[in-house]
Amino acid sequence: MTDSAPVHGTWEPHPATRWEDGFLSGNGHHGALVFGDPNDERVVVTHHTLVRPNGRDPRPPQLAADLPALQDRLLAGDTTAAESFTDGRPLQWVQPFHPAFQIWLRRPPGDCPGYRREVDFTTGVVSTTCAGWAGRLFVSRADDVIVQQVTGPGLTLDIDLDHRLPGAPAGLGVGHGAVLTPEGALLSLRARYPDSGLACTGVTLLAVTGGTTTLTPPGAHVEAARSVLLLTRVHRHTGELDVVAEARALRDLLTGYDELLGRHAALHRTAYERVTLDLAADPAERALPGSELLKRPRSAALLERLFAAGRYHLLSASGLFPPRLTGLWSGDWNTAWSGAFTNDANLNLQTASAAAAALPEVTEAHASLVQRQLPDWRDNARAVFGTRGAVAPAHTDGESGHSYHFSREYPLHLWTAGADWLLKPLVDHDETHGTRDPRTAAALAEVALFYEDFLTRTDEDGRLVVVPSYSPENRPANASWGTLNAAMDLSAARHALRTAAACHPGPDADRWQALADRLPPHRINADGALAEWAWPGLEDSYDHRHLSHLYGVWPLDEITPYDTPELAAAAHRALELRGAENDSAHGHLHHALIAARLRDGDRVAHALGQVLDGDFFHASLMSAHYPNRNVYNADAAHTLPAVLIEMLVQSTPDRLVLLPALPTAYPSGALRGVRTRFGAEIDLTWSPDGAAAVIRPGRTHRVELRTSSGTESLHLVAGEDHALTLREW
Repeated sequence: MTDSAPVHGTWEPHPATRWEDGFLSGNGHHGALVFGDPNDERVVVTHHTLVRPNGRDPRPPQLAADLPALQDRLLAGDTTAAESFTDGRPLQWVQPFHPAFQIWLRRPPGDCPGYRREVDFTTGVVSTTCAGWAGRLFVSRADDVIVQQVTGPGLTLDIDLDHRLPGAPAGLGVGHGAVLTPEGALLSLRARYPDSGLACTGVTLLAVTGGTTTLTPPGAHVEAARSVLLLTRVHRHTGELDVVAEARALRDLLTGYDELLGRHAALHRTAYERVTLDLAADPAERALPGSELLKRPRSAALLERLFAAGRYHLLSASGLFPPRLTGLWSGDWNTAWSGAFTNDANLNLQTASAAAAALPEVTEAHASLVQRQLPDWRDNARAVFGTRGAVAPAHTDGESGHSYHFSREYPLHLWTAGADWLLKPLVDHDETHGTRDPRTAAALAEVALFYEDFLTRTDEDGRLVVVPSYSPENRPANASWGTLNAAMDLSAARHALRTAAACHPGPDADRWQALADRLPPHRINADGALAEWAWPGLEDSYDHRHLSHLYGVWPLDEITPYDTPELAAAAHRALELRGAENDSAHGHLHHALIAARLRDGDRVAHALGQVLDGDFFHASLMSAHYPNRNVYNADAAHTLPAVLIEMLVQSTPDRLVLLPALPTAYPSGALRGVRTRFGAEIDLTWSPDGAAAVIRPGRTHRVELRTSSGTESLHLVAGEDHALTLREW
């Protein structure tokens, strides 16, 4: 290890002129994005509930009566049969996520020597300093409020709430309010959506110390003050918001900045500091601003900081919901892909580290989304498939869990594996903590009921057939998108049925286990690769960003080098043949996660290199969907910690794998606080001289230890630390 420690924050010596480079804070409900000129600073306010009505019809298509005929046609060899299995609606996007407004702080023109902006990951505080004044902002986990303070001698500020952000609809019904209060002033902004009874309203309370406050409608002017404290909330609502009541609630929070921060930091810091990564980086590089580090894509200091930033942003985006495609932030109303929760890879990848990286806050946010939408999942099962149980949609805006986003090229209403993938992190959480959440167990039973009703067709060998079947978002080279026996569907059905059976012993379990046993095995194609479709005659399309067919490798444990070496070799061959298609960040990091499970450190390093060399990260250390910082998107930022953990530590309820896929570029390091699915916490260190681990079990259990030097059995006793020394790894 080096003498200095990894940096838990990032900084810049220059302002952020683009909102994409603005530093971020959030509490999983409200978000804040800070950017702008020193004398013209802006804070974009967001909230997870802010989705714009777009006139969509959120009903799932009523297709169940036509399902048997579709199944007959597909089984008979009609490769295009599913193209007409719709209700005739054009593709409907979910309601798009959007920012609320910006808090605009203007100072008199002047020089600003010594400018510096930074974000402290341990507290979530974004700060700006310049020529004697300082600004600080955080989003409180304790009080659900954006807290902003500006201090300095003789402060002069103009403060406005401004809805004029890029892409804001011309037909917004905007209303401002500004009144003087004993503390200073109260500002409000209401934006009513065009042709809708819905609106969002933001309220900001100004508490001014010293000087004078006057109104400059729609804002306020502060002259010769020592400090200004701003408390901001935003609500999405019908009718009109009771601004007076909201002002009273904000006034009740008025204490000192430090007290507000203390309540928040007690929650945020505890979560953030549970896991740390040290890659023995050069102390001089650790001291660099983020934008300079990004110019050194192979720097260990960059990877350390991206790991820290990824955990920070993931935690900050998770509360009411887990992260969207843009996390919790956007400075533009035209959010790519509606800023949705995309459940066929993106959300799943972003939350992949939650259990191992000790962020149950993320898992609880994820569980909250699932629980709220289960009634809609039941509607999907009934409407599309005519079954009991639950089927998850591929896209949701957070309000509706119905499957209504589909088209001929993206028949997402045919995808049946989503519920299993969305429930897998909740199962991992329960294994990690040695509990069984009854909500998760009940949801698994509903998924099993769906499969019980849906899996009724068989092939000539008597094996069950998943028909129709869909592998997001790919198609066979010689058939249409809706087809038979996608590898992901087979793995998901087996996993859901067996996991539900484990949660519900008795006759149900016996029936579900028997059903899982009747599913066909995976197919290995003529190239020696695990086929994306296990139906004879369907040819693979290799150049695609999704790796749905390797779902059995990651996140499941169905295919491993230890238990199923032949299938693991075929999965590795499939990974070798897979192209990157359009260079989506999520594709590269999904590739890395699977490579780590298959113990291929070189392939992990290559996939990481595609992202690090591809200019995917903004100065904010939030990421983009495509190279050259094209399309603001949280996939890379939030997924990268999971990749780094998987290459160092992997676990199942009965197995621990240490250093399975460490790239040679990182010969020394330490990962501390990582959690395992057998209920232990691990500190791992490694160097060219060897490796060591301290295992802190939370429960007594025997596990299999796997390292490059072999296999051994470990008997772990709850409360007793277990130290390991590895001379070869």
